[in-house]
Amino acid sequence: MSKRDPLNPQKCAQLLSALAAPERLKIVRFLAEGPHNVTEIAQMLAVAPVNVSHHLTVLKMSGLIAGKKKGRFVLYSLRPGVLEDAVEAGVPSDALNLGCCRIELPLGEPQKKSEPTGPC
Repeated sequence: MSKRDPLNPQKCAQLLSALAAPERLKIVRFLAEGPHNVTEIAQMLAVAPVNVSHHLTVLKMSGLIAGKKKGRFVLYSLRPGVLEDAVEAGVPSDALNLGCCRIELPLGEPQKKSEPTGPC
C-alpha cells in the first residue's frame, strides 16, 4: 500500500497552471483587495470585458475565486480561505496559500527602480 503524497501534485499543478497567465495573477491580486465585477476587472487590465471571461473561468474552475450574483452584475472574489488560510499558517496576508506552496502577492502599484546618478 503506497503512502498518499501530502503535496497532492495533481491539485498543485492545476492551481499553478491557473495562475500561469500574467492577467490571472493580476486578477487575483486585484481581488485580494475585495470583490469586483467584470467591468472593473477589465478596466484594471485595460482590456475588453469579453477578454476577462476566459481568465475568470480558469480561476473559478481551479477553486481560487467565486462569483456571486448581485443585481445584474456578478461580483468575483477570492474563495473564502485562500488568504485566511495563509494568515493562520503565519504567512503574510498578501500571500496565497495553495497548500503545496505559497505565492506572495505584493499589493499596490509596483515601485519604480531609481536610476543611479553619476558615473558607474
